[in-house]
Amino acid sequence: MRVRYAETDQMGVVYHSNYLIWFEVGRVELIRSMGLDYKQMEEEEGCGIAVVDVHVRYRAPARYDDELVVETRLLAARGAIIRFGYRILRVEDGLLLCEGETVHVVVGKNMKKQSLPAKYADRFAAHLIS
Repeated sequence: MRVRYAETDQMGVVYHSNYLIWFEVGRVELIRSMGLDYKQMEEEEGCGIAVVDVHVRYRAPARYDDELVVETRLLAARGAIIRFGYRILRVEDGLLLCEGETVHVVVGKNMKKQSLPAKYADRFAAHLIS
């Protein structure tokens, strides 16, 4: 992805909350690369994955028009808990700009915790990074 002007602050540096949006983009694309569809999970299975914890470490600033890559990996998936890891790098020089993790709880439409549906749990288990 390329940094848009609207994502920067007065100093021309990407505003910190945008990294969380990019984490979400990476997460959805990782799920899609597994042959799954997050939207379909919400509609057909009646569940979602709610963020309950976020850790971010900013290492270097991204600036307007930088081209970035978001590396996303599945770190854990057990019962109702899922954990993803992220690294955001500048394409031009491979510099690590940000890294982090998110922890999610699988919830039903009533926002009560539930297990990840079997179809998703099986596919997630096959993609875990050891």
